[in-house]
Amino acid sequence: MLPTRPLSLAAILLATGVAGAAHAQTPSPLGEWQYSAGIVLKQRFDPHPPHWEKLIGFGGEMLPRFEGSDGYYFEPGPTIDIRYRNLAFLSTGEGLGVNLLHNDNYRAGVALTYDLGRQEGNDIHLRGLGDVSPAPEFKFFGEYVFFPVIVRADVRNGFGGHGGWIGDASVYMPVAGTQKFFVFVGGSVTMAEDVYMEHNFGVDQVQHQKSGLPLYSPGGGLKSAGVGANATWIFRDHWFFDTVVGATELLGPAAGSPTVDEKFQFALSLSLAYDFR
Repeated sequence: MLPTRPLSLAAILLATGVAGAAHAQTPSPLGEWQYSAGIVLKQRFDPHPPHWEKLIGFGGEMLPRFEGSDGYYFEPGPTIDIRYRNLAFLSTGEGLGVNLLHNDNYRAGVALTYDLGRQEGNDIHLRGLGDVSPAPEFKFFGEYVFFPVIVRADVRNGFGGHGGWIGDASVYMPVAGTQKFFVFVGGSVTMAEDVYMEHNFGVDQVQHQKSGLPLYSPGGGLKSAGVGANATWIFRDHWFFDTVVGATELLGPAAGSPTVDEKFQFALSLSLAYDFR
């Protein structure tokens, strides 16, 4: 069902240009779809994009200190989104990747992104649990458009760090659009295998002795469910202000972990960017 307010083609194209404004770094309460919201619509409305599209900006994110933390921190950083036609991209949102398949209604490909891991020294609640090292992640992704609804799925695996498979299934859509303002909303569920769960939510014998937490060996399965929204304000030619907000609830084996202080997690990203088109 189409939104009651007419969608603007210009707004769709401009909003998708800032989809990489949020900094893709897992783990995060932001859904994977929020790092690339609407990109799959570009070829549908603009079948002949310029050879190069470049967006540069700066912003910051409010994130939990670790998965299950009740404390938060603010991390500033650059916003970069560079795309060659509808084929390749380098983005703080999506990582470094290639669209292996694409047409007006879908795209699928591979990308290299990164996982921040978990540092024992970042929070007193992690004392005795050791570090989960930061590591690059290899990602397979695919999106399909049932306009205005977009469905997306991805799976990721870290080279080191958590060392396990984790994946998301998402549904999102545009709900408001004018020449100056645009909003996407959506939801997702996240699944993870036991290797990922053990590294991020488990407590082994050594960690038990050092931290005093009870032994815990989670299996794989449903990890979390979340909702989010991306809003873009085009306040001057080529200038954008982007707000991304997301919230998740840890579920299943993750929710039952003794390392979790708070099952409900949220994130907020704000970015100012310039589009060199």
